[in-house]
Amino acid sequence: MNHTIERSQVHATFVIERSYPAPVEAVWRALSESDARDEWFNAGSAFDADEKSHDFRVGGHGTEEGQWHDGPRSKFRSTYTDIVDLQRIVFTYDMWVDGRHLSTSLTTIALEPDGDQTRLTYTEQGVHFDGLDSVEGREEGSRGLLDQLGSYLASRN
Repeated sequence: MNHTIERSQVHATFVIERSYPAPVEAVWRALSESDARDEWFNAGSAFDADEKSHDFRVGGHGTEEGQWHDGPRSKFRSTYTDIVDLQRIVFTYDMWVDGRHLSTSLTTIALEPDGDQTRLTYTEQGVHFDGLDSVEGREEGSRGLLDQLGSYLASRN
């Protein structure tokens, strides 16, 4: 039997803007400090992480690998490429499901003070491979994570 995979790639960019009722320093802490990040950057109780790490420095890596309940294995691997304290975080990341490479992305998170709030602009430029992932699904997932960040920050104020 021939199990040929149809190879393809879809390039896409999306931008998500959020305003959080917290100072830039609090948002930065939530993004950069591992303990704080662990509280909001996760898939919740539907996912069992086998491996999780977060090394917040230029050249540092983040990993989250595990099993979805009644679903596939998932792996996220990131590398920080640029960090400007309290202003900008740039990282690349790759995702795999059941050992198949879904995508490679370049992500920029920009923070700006806006009175006593923080404006966050999340820009992701990605390539999605072989029809295994959709741009719409990725944007929805990113929006969900930014919502979780907002809930985390609101619970701290």
